[in-house]
Amino acid sequence: MSTLIRRLQIAGRRNWTMLFTIGDYLAGMLISVATALVVRALVWPGMDMVIAMLIGMAVGMVLHFVLGLVLSALLGMFETMMPGSLIGMYGGMLFGMRDSMAAGSATLGATALVGAVFGAIVVLGVKIYDRTLRGPVVDAAG
Repeated sequence: MSTLIRRLQIAGRRNWTMLFTIGDYLAGMLISVATALVVRALVWPGMDMVIAMLIGMAVGMVLHFVLGLVLSALLGMFETMMPGSLIGMYGGMLFGMRDSMAAGSATLGATALVGAVFGAIVVLGVKIYDRTLRGPVVDAAG
């Protein structure tokens, strides 16, 4: 009986880990979508590209800071702020550059989709980098 309870506890812990991982991706996607939409609202086609990139970077940094602090209470500081900082700074610059060249998406839905994909890719990259630095983790419980 105690073996069964122990196995259920281990399985429950793995389910929580999966929920946190899904939350990490959703947080990165939320930060990226918000950045893409706000940058699109502030940058117009024909704007100087350097100014557009600086505006995008500033907007992305502010959004990542605010959303990251709110979400870090749920998901953890590293898991939200590290990908969020990359998404905010580099995503804001890329979205600003794209929108200043009028190469952006035609609709707000397409802009949000591009932002969500960018956020998921950045979170994946940070997770792979973190895993590479830490190496394999041996679970002592099972």
